Amino acid sequence: MPDLAHPFFTALAMGVEQAAREADLGVMLCTGTRDPEEETRHLSLITSHRIRGAVLTSGEAVGRTVAAFRRSTVPFVIADQHGPQPGACSVGIDDVTGGYAAVRHLIDQGHRSIAYVSGPDLQQVRDRRRGAVNAVTQAGLQLTALRELACADLTVGAGKDAGHRILGLTHRPSAVFCANDLLALGVLQALYEAGLKVPEDLAVVGYDDIEFAASAVVPLTSVRRPAVAMGRQAGRLLVEETTRGADHEHAHVVLQPELVVRRSTLAVPAR
Repeated sequence: MPDLAHPFFTALAMGVEQAAREADLGVMLCTGTRDPEEETRHLSLITSHRIRGAVLTSGEAVGRTVAAFRRSTVPFVIADQHGPQPGACSVGIDDVTGGYAAVRHLIDQGHRSIAYVSGPDLQQVRDRRRGAVNAVTQAGLQLTALRELACADLTVGAGKDAGHRILGLTHRPSAVFCANDLLALGVLQALYEAGLKVPEDLAVVGYDDIEFAASAVVPLTSVRRPAVAMGRQAGRLLVEETTRGADHEHAHVVLQPELVVRRSTLAVPAR
């Protein structure tokens, strides 16, 4: 997996471990797949230890990782994958639906000018934007109602920088949809430091629904991705493949996200 420090991937790993325990198996974690040399070392280690199979988490380098495993004899399943892969099982989440739910919620709250704080050029980020665009167009709004602010990383620091950029806009949006919760938490920091109120001055929606989302200074509305369930499903598919061999049929499982509404988009009624 690319980054064990990210709460989403930690939860995904927990799900894989649950599936492994069910089959009386253990789990070895390898991180840092953005580095080709590190990835080569991981594959060598996995091969030499006769690992039964691998769950590969999607990321910037997932194509290269999949290609490397195809050249090996190690069975694998891809987690957090947006579409089917030939000759392999995969588990993904419908991020188009998730992006739609986030922006539709903001539109239903009366917002007509929304910023989308995006991240690196990943399929998941693009799918969330596609869902956001669908929500805008289906509501009969112009595409200019959604303004994208690109970020190089999906981190709190990148989100805080995006928050400062939003504050500097001549025509500030009334709501922000972030490609993940870490970006959203960074935006919240920038708004808090500037003395703005959430959601009265600016509503904020995140994505992933990590543990910190509910415990933020202003509890964060977020689109929940079932990370543990994804990891467990990927682990079970891998166990089945390595147990049944040629009798196993590859499958692509799509899990559905869920919008969790909290204080960051709902103003407290006046008493």
